[in-house]
Amino acid sequence: MIDVVALGELLIDFTCEKTDADGYPTMAAHPGGAPANFLAALTKYGAKTALIGKVGADTFGKLLLGTLEKAGIDTRGMLVDENSFTTLAFVTLDASGNREFAFARKPGADTRLTAEEIDYSLIDEAKVFHFGTLSLTDEPARTATQKAVAYAKERGKLISCDPNLRLPLWRSAEEAKEQLLWAIAQADVVKISDNEVEFLFDCSPAEGAEIILRDFGAKLVFVTCGADGCYFKNARACGQVPTLKGLRVIDTTGAGDIFGGSAMRKLLESGAAPEDLDEAKLREIAAFACAAASLSATKPGGISSVPLLEEVLEKL
Repeated sequence: MIDVVALGELLIDFTCEKTDADGYPTMAAHPGGAPANFLAALTKYGAKTALIGKVGADTFGKLLLGTLEKAGIDTRGMLVDENSFTTLAFVTLDASGNREFAFARKPGADTRLTAEEIDYSLIDEAKVFHFGTLSLTDEPARTATQKAVAYAKERGKLISCDPNLRLPLWRSAEEAKEQLLWAIAQADVVKISDNEVEFLFDCSPAEGAEIILRDFGAKLVFVTCGADGCYFKNARACGQVPTLKGLRVIDTTGAGDIFGGSAMRKLLESGAAPEDLDEAKLREIAAFACAAASLSATKPGGISSVPLLEEVLEKL
């Protein structure tokens, strides 16, 4: 039995280590991709997971598949594309310290996944189906994602979604908004950032969580708020928990995904439906996820930055 199967991108994150006098960055390669980061946290904390996706038949693709196997993530659903390169993401910092993203993805292998290539038996085995929105930017991966979500919903799986906004990958902001809203409308559990709430609804995290519950049918919403922690809400309770303080933040890439995976692990451990959790349990779940995400930001990369369970519990 698989606890969580995810569909989406597996890629290389190049993160800036330093810049020279002319502003050119020296970059380090790290395994990443939002669904893969999400599963890495789940697996680290004892869940059984699998990823459905596609990488290129290149050095990075081989490295990434090895990383999944080393992390304990089932790779039966992963395919290798002989005609496309593995997607590369370049993460730099602007003058105010905010992240900027550039992608080598025209097309990337992750966008070439077709509905016919999906191993639907993995969804049959799983309790939870998780997806993001980078697989909705291009065909045929968009249709593949839509069909996988429909398949999971028809079989009563818990649906989890992280509408991970990367505007450079979309043809327009309007198309991005349309697809992100579609994704949210499919999900029982939504993990979203405050920036994405502002982009979609132009409101506060609390107001955004209320809209997602009321108008989109979600049962539980986590809104991550960077240094301000996380706002959580379901039909029974709402509240906010802080991040860990006093840590030296190096790289926040993947921190939101690690929050999501950590929260999902605790949700599964509770054995309760998302809508039935009371404030105390929600606060416990969010605090654990915030601690894991905070500690991950003290190391570079996504998959490789998930902290040990002992580290998280010590901070809590």
